[in-house]
Amino acid sequence: MNRPRKAIALSAVVAVAVLLVAAAARSHAARPDPGRVERGRYLVSIMACGDCHTPLKMGANGPEPDSARALSGHPEAVKMTAPPAPHGAWLWSGAASNTAFAGPWGISYAANLTPDQNTGLGIWTEDMFVTAIRTGKHMGKSRPIAPPMPWESVRNATDADLKAIYAYLKTLTPIANHVPDYMPPTATTAEQ
Repeated sequence: MNRPRKAIALSAVVAVAVLLVAAAARSHAARPDPGRVERGRYLVSIMACGDCHTPLKMGANGPEPDSARALSGHPEAVKMTAPPAPHGAWLWSGAASNTAFAGPWGISYAANLTPDQNTGLGIWTEDMFVTAIRTGKHMGKSRPIAPPMPWESVRNATDADLKAIYAYLKTLTPIANHVPDYMPPTATTAEQ
């Protein structure tokens, strides 16, 4: 082989090696720390996130979490009728799925916490997630996060714990589920 061909072949080998190393580094960097993910799983469990963000289905002993739709929020196929009017000491109401809630704040729906790119947390960054919880603003800067989401309490978690929750949520199987938009009280009243 002549000298120019050897130089071209060597350059090609070096270029491929550089690309492989870069790809391996990206792959390694994309893998979340298993300890952080496990901490997040634990926190999501003890903080009962699934109580509202996982729809209920009817089981042999009554309503039970639908594990096939874990943390996917209010089911898009479940169309809600107007909520009952508050009466006496009853100030708010919740749907049988335990994912839709109506009260003086309007109508709120439990969000899809899975990493689906179009309907869940797929496009959210870690900073957006932490900021949303700290400020009580959807995506960290838009509409208020409505009751019954207890963001006022959850915001007191450490940065490490909120980042662990985010890391865990990003490992879930993405579930495409477009949750309805929040309806403020004026929209709720107008539709009744």
